[in-house]
Amino acid sequence: MAKRKIVHIDENKCNGCGLCVPNCHEGAIKVIDGKARLVSDVYCDGLGACLGHCPQDAITLEEREAAPFELPTPAEQISELRQWPIQLHLVPPQAPYFQGKDLLLSADCVAYALGDFHSSYLRGKNLVIACPKLDAGQEIYRQKLVELIDESKINTLTVMIMEVPCCGGLLQLARQALAQAKRKVPVKLIVVGRQGNINKDEWL
Repeated sequence: MAKRKIVHIDENKCNGCGLCVPNCHEGAIKVIDGKARLVSDVYCDGLGACLGHCPQDAITLEEREAAPFELPTPAEQISELRQWPIQLHLVPPQAPYFQGKDLLLSADCVAYALGDFHSSYLRGKNLVIACPKLDAGQEIYRQKLVELIDESKINTLTVMIMEVPCCGGLLQLARQALAQAKRKVPVKLIVVGRQGNINKDEWL
């Protein structure tokens, strides 16, 4: 491998805000376990478009041995996941990467029904997932959603559910959280059919 310029992220400085992620158009940076990480040398072009968007100055360019830069081909599906964890039981509602962001609350099954889930629905949003039928302790879900609305001041909430009856519980949880929260946020409902069709896509 030849030496070339490539992004270096100082994990001690990084606060996990995620501002660098949408500014890395090649998809080389993701927030994992609360820290921005370079997940692919191949997709880092070394131009440093992400540098000026880091409020902690945690991103620099270094010269080291790395695989040659390659643009993703159209056939490749680039993940739009911006943080980890994503399961609603596990997410810390006041994490920096939720602050002022658009939130996608999705039923577990949705991503399996939609081939373009990442590119068409997850892009530009932070994600939490839940199953309203099988998950226990759903009172915790409601409280976490309230905290995301009031404490993290999410910008919008999109609820994605399947057309099956059990998924309606997720919309009900969201409505309960909105009723309890002090802030009001715009809410969109997207209902997905079992064949991957969109049955409903509307602001509530």
